[in-house]
Amino acid sequence: MPRYEYRCRTCGDTFELSRPMAESSAPAACPSGHDDTVKLLSTVAVGGSTSAPAPAPRAGGGGGCCGGGCCG
Repeated sequence: MPRYEYRCRTCGDTFELSRPMAESSAPAACPSGHDDTVKLLSTVAVGGSTSAPAPAPRAGGGGGCCGGGCCG
């Protein structure tokens, strides 16, 4: 079940709720009982790394799938 992050406009607390996607836009009360909340946009990391360096070019020139010899 997806988790959604909310922020209370009254007390400023942020909190998460697990709820079905069909209820993602339904109002959510903060844990302190305030009703004035807003759903936050979240970023989700999906595999891989954004800080991985680009591969270095191969010695001997050409490049390609096997160093340039077979990929005309």
